[in-house]
Amino acid sequence: MTTTVYAQEENTDYELKADEKFGYVIDKSGKKIEGIVRLAANDMSPWVNQKKAKFIAVADIDKSKKKQKFKTVDSDDLKEYVAYDDSNVERHFEVVKYTNTKEGFNTATSGLSGNIKAFNNLTKSNQFAEVVTDGKIKVYKLYGYPTTFSAGQNQINKADKETERMRKILLLFILKKEVN
Repeated sequence: MTTTVYAQEENTDYELKADEKFGYVIDKSGKKIEGIVRLAANDMSPWVNQKKAKFIAVADIDKSKKKQKFKTVDSDDLKEYVAYDDSNVERHFEVVKYTNTKEGFNTATSGLSGNIKAFNNLTKSNQFAEVVTDGKIKVYKLYGYPTTFSAGQNQINKADKETERMRKILLLFILKKEVN
């Protein structure tokens, strides 16, 4: 399914790609910058939006070009990024400090493949988590990170099965807001 949205100014159009959404980022100083966010995650790799985002500020859009130069931003650059979905609902991705020890120590593959999966889950302490509920308590959605390498058909089969499991297992965690 392809959705076409146009940003118009002075009779020059820029057509959004399917994975590009209007939105904004909040930088480390708290400044809101509006622009276009590229969401790279899909059903096959839902964890991708947790690592980094691609963003272009409105001021940097060259409307005469079909392809824009997006900047890659990660949890060291931002406090949050927001993308409007197809129903014009804001999807918030906030930086949270979280280490996935469950997936880090739970691996079906051994050797280098298992070590890479453990490393990916145990070293990702600051990452973007999608906000599911925001109120007196805040609920975030996260996925574990699968291995990025497998050697030998046996390891490949185990890694594929484990990656499929990880697509289906959603981690929800809750932070209680402090009341002043």
